[in-house]
Amino acid sequence: MRTVYLGTSEFAAGVLRRLAASTHRPSLVVTRPDRPRGRGRRLTSPPVADAARELGIELDQPESVNDEPARARIADAGPERVCVCAFGALIKEPLLSDYELLNVHPSLLPRWRGAAPIERAIMAGDQRTGVSIMRLTAGLDSGPICLVREEPIHPDDTYGTLAARLEPIGGELLVSALDHESPFREQDDTHATYAEKITAADRLLEPSRPAVELALVVRALAPHVGANVALSDGARLGVWQAAARPAQAGDPPLGELSLQGPLPVLGCAEGALELVVVQPAGRRAMPGEAFLRGLRS
Repeated sequence: MRTVYLGTSEFAAGVLRRLAASTHRPSLVVTRPDRPRGRGRRLTSPPVADAARELGIELDQPESVNDEPARARIADAGPERVCVCAFGALIKEPLLSDYELLNVHPSLLPRWRGAAPIERAIMAGDQRTGVSIMRLTAGLDSGPICLVREEPIHPDDTYGTLAARLEPIGGELLVSALDHESPFREQDDTHATYAEKITAADRLLEPSRPAVELALVVRALAPHVGANVALSDGARLGVWQAAARPAQAGDPPLGELSLQGPLPVLGCAEGALELVVVQPAGRRAMPGEAFLRGLRS
């Protein structure tokens, strides 16, 4: 089947590689334009652009996929299906009606519609998630579903480990949906929840919350975004791994970060949060013990 693929993220790049290895190899890949990233603001290609070049697939990076030149280029590719995964921009009419658009979404829809379904599932303490293949419509991830596969969320899962398991599932389900044209069923909107985009406020470990919840935030944002703690001097200390535990004698008061023990410890509303791997501003990530040794030397 002739396909065109729309995607942007690292997750979408993995799904693209699986699709390209099937009989539905895309004739065109559409992704977002290169953007400045990192401290040096170096112009960087989206992961899907890099994957398309590696695979030798024609690539388009329009400012808007909804503009006439972008839609014309898709039409020239003659797709029978347009496949979408983590594209990161709104797809509008008439493109929505021009083709059947199959969307790969890493959640058990209708739970966690939106931009950050893997992160929000971990943050919420969900015990399972999965991948859904749905028909893209004007609503936010609200179109009918044809295939779903569940995946457990392990107690030690981070975004990185969970996404790595969901990515091949997404590719396999997409190929299966194209192979067999499975029937669609409507979602039950009464069970919908929304996975809002991760913001700076989500990254800040707010000690007024229980330590258990903050540990979930750290897991959800590692290793791609990262959480952080506000220091007394106004700086932020990045946190890549943390462990919640019950309160103990000698723990710091609510909101204070103790630097006296073997690990930095944040006093929380319930329990305490041990910072196992941290990253001071302008430096590499390091064990919490090494961070404290550096402060004391």
